[in-house]
Amino acid sequence: MQTQLAPEYQHTADGQAAEAIMRKCVHCGFCTATCPTYQLLGDELDGPRGRIYLMKQVLEGVTPTRKTQLHLDRCLTCRNCETTCPSGVDYGHLLDIGRKLVDAKVERPVGERALRWALKEGLPSPLFTPAMKLGQLVRPLLPSALKNKVPAPQDAGAWPTRTHGRRVLMLAGCVQPAMSPNINRATARVLDAAGVQTVLARKAGCCGAVKFHLNDQDGGRAEMRANIDAWWPYIEGTAGVEAILMNASGCGVTVKEYGHILQDDPVYAERAARVSALTRDLSEWLPELAQTLGEQVRAKAGRIVFHPPCTLQHGQQLSGQVETHLSALGFDIKLNSCEAHLCCGSAGTYSVLNPDLSYQLRDRKLGHLNNTFGAEKPDTIVSANIGCITHLQSGTATPVRHWVELLDEALSRSA
Repeated sequence: MQTQLAPEYQHTADGQAAEAIMRKCVHCGFCTATCPTYQLLGDELDGPRGRIYLMKQVLEGVTPTRKTQLHLDRCLTCRNCETTCPSGVDYGHLLDIGRKLVDAKVERPVGERALRWALKEGLPSPLFTPAMKLGQLVRPLLPSALKNKVPAPQDAGAWPTRTHGRRVLMLAGCVQPAMSPNINRATARVLDAAGVQTVLARKAGCCGAVKFHLNDQDGGRAEMRANIDAWWPYIEGTAGVEAILMNASGCGVTVKEYGHILQDDPVYAERAARVSALTRDLSEWLPELAQTLGEQVRAKAGRIVFHPPCTLQHGQQLSGQVETHLSALGFDIKLNSCEAHLCCGSAGTYSVLNPDLSYQLRDRKLGHLNNTFGAEKPDTIVSANIGCITHLQSGTATPVRHWVELLDEALSRSA
């Protein structure tokens, strides 16, 4: 797709990056067939190809409108289109640029600005944990829209206390410790059983995704730099860590892109690239964990269906590890083949900003997941991202958990 950049964008990093990405697009339309919002709305402008045309117009000097902004807002950033695209169009990074340029020219309504500010400042805030605890205390009294965002309190169990020669860093995350504390502790216990010590850097916070994707890109970059600073002594120290493990795929895909996002930062570019190179999703360690722990695992009986988050299968291009290795360990786990590639509708803050579309996608996903074993419903749904887990749980009585929690319980029974 040839683009004639308007003078205001010709010599900018955003303009040149966007033009390079769009040149790969050959208008084939394969992306529309796998786009969740196009599936629901049937509007070309609510599919990747249409949104690329809108961004092309802006870069060529056409003044964007509120309608332009809404079409870009309705994108889930699931990156399914990247998996589908035969030309390798880097749509996710293009959308970040497009949203930034459009928001600079189209003012949002006051209520919308307030909500987006509350999300980007509230979710990564230290006040989120006490606020969540308060919400859990009054959960039975909350209206359904709020109750969907407040999971029931959870017994997280203990953090392992042994030390090991092998060590890895783990990002606790901004909302996961409050919403589902057992995920981090289960991860630490599983790694401990395999002879690996999990280290949390005290000053590491939000991965930066919330602010960055709500178009506070400077704020997101500041959080990324803060994490790099917090992790660097463990990376460069004498007892260096082997990896930075992520048990939330949404955080993982972002940290793996620190090198790209901070590539022009004269102070942080090199360290950001090093951090990205060290970062692994927990599922990437599952083959080793399965081999090391295989004889200790006593898999619980029950039908399990796996929902692969978009940030895992499309953002990180990781598929097949979880269901393959848990099955080899004795779990009755399956991937539902019907629309497994489509987003569940969580998509970070999307379920708050676009609830109607989000809940349609959630219910569509749950319908497929519930049909995985034919007439019998699954006993458990597992995923790999806190957002997907919370969102899916809001629409079903079937327990929705992180896969590492099942592995942790299987090891506990064998102890």
